[in-house]
Amino acid sequence: MHEDASVSTAESAYLFRHALLRDAAYQLQLPGDRARLHALAFAVIEALAGGRAPEPVHDGIYDGPFEAHGTDPVAHELAGHACLAQEREDPTGTEHGESGMLDAQKLYLRRAAANFERLYRFEESCSAWLQHSKLVAGREKGRSLHKAAIAAHTGGRSGKAEALLLQTLDLARSLGDRRLEGAALGNLAILFLRTGRLKQAEAAQEAALSALREAGDRRTEGGVLVNLANLYRNTGRLELAETTHRRALAIHREAGNRREEGVALSNLANVYTNTGRFELAEKTHAEALAIHREVGNRPAMGIALSNLADAHQQSGQDELAEREYELALAILRETGNRRVEGNTLGNLANLYRHTGRSGLAERSYNQAIAIHRETMNRSFEGAHLCELALLQMNLGRREEACHAWRAGAACLREACDNRELENLTAVMRESCLKAGVPPLDEARP
Repeated sequence: MHEDASVSTAESAYLFRHALLRDAAYQLQLPGDRARLHALAFAVIEALAGGRAPEPVHDGIYDGPFEAHGTDPVAHELAGHACLAQEREDPTGTEHGESGMLDAQKLYLRRAAANFERLYRFEESCSAWLQHSKLVAGREKGRSLHKAAIAAHTGGRSGKAEALLLQTLDLARSLGDRRLEGAALGNLAILFLRTGRLKQAEAAQEAALSALREAGDRRTEGGVLVNLANLYRNTGRLELAETTHRRALAIHREAGNRREEGVALSNLANVYTNTGRFELAEKTHAEALAIHREVGNRPAMGIALSNLADAHQQSGQDELAEREYELALAILRETGNRRVEGNTLGNLANLYRHTGRSGLAERSYNQAIAIHRETMNRSFEGAHLCELALLQMNLGRREEACHAWRAGAACLREACDNRELENLTAVMRESCLKAGVPPLDEARP
């Protein structure tokens, strides 16, 4: 033990001194010499990786098919060298001068951001898009900010995503870009919905639809309709939710957009689950999963499997639901979807509770609640706190149950999720009645 520790300390000390020497030697170089060395490093790395990568294709908002290139694994490194190469004292405006290096920096930041997204490294993708946004102006800047916001949101950074979307919205309005304005409003509405600001969410979605129809962007209009339908579902307007999902589905089929068709089908299947049409829900989820596999939409596969498991759990197929929850969790963790991972863990905890596995249930509830707090998912935090309280009460831990119930009820009220609170209160009161104890919302710990 002592010998291993001393070797480790010596190696660490050597590495520390070596890093200091390296940095000192670097700083001793004149700025122009450093820039020329970075330009040389850029040229060598790029050549070894297959030469200049193609410009990623996009139509102003959406990326075209990603054409992989040998530089993708080192794209961020190339962008860094291109940035530092611009310190040259004699820019020529040629491919190897300051102007050429700026173009190369922008190219490789875009490719790095897209590649990080493909690898589900959303924090790094967001950072690369933000770096890119500082190098461009106008619509291109707006697009980069919008992409950074989406990466932040997907990675569970809701607060950062909201700030970036508001910045995108201001820029889009100053440019008179109704298409970008509609896209930003649509994503902002999703954040409002998921953080319990239902009136703001509905208003943002209606404004987004108006902007997108004016801009003639049917694809984004279909996506916003899906999210508006989800708001209707979450607020108990199930008939309107189903009608709106069908409108979105028709738009995506009309456009031949298989990827978004799969997403719309998954959400429509959730309405079928909510209205007790479990057989139709399972069939529709299976159809959506087939499309997700066809187009390679692995993140959507994780979400669809989680929703399918919920449908099976509600129809009493617990063993099948448990297997699907586990499959969903594996994909959600692989693809970095923390928000839905938390939702799935909480639903799996409910299954454990109903099948008598209290220890597993409590552990899963606590894991889910921690993720909900991280991702600012107040509605699910409230629901799973209340369900944890039911478990604790059944285990005879009444003081803990009262504390968890009150915290959960407060979350649900803050998220304006009164329907869920009413449903859980009815379950809690029935459980307390059977146990011969006062309801948790009336008793004192």
